[in-house]
Amino acid sequence: MAKNFATLAFTDAVKAMQEKAGSRTSYARMERDSYVDGLTENEIDFIEQRDSFYMSSIGENGFPYIQHRGGPKGLIKV
Repeated sequence: MAKNFATLAFTDAVKAMQEKAGSRTSYARMERDSYVDGLTENEIDFIEQRDSFYMSSIGENGFPYIQHRGGPKGLIKV
């Protein structure tokens, strides 16, 4: 599974705390070695085998609007 979470997880504040705790070197290696641009075949296969999904948006009032959609297996295409 892609590990692009590193882009979100390792903010400057988080990196500073890792430096302070002495763990930055280890996390820097994880950050460097785990980036995948896009979906892997595993994620694509998983998504395409689903028979439902949730879709969400944010309205002009700032509140989320979430819908559930379902159908036959293979309904979703990547």
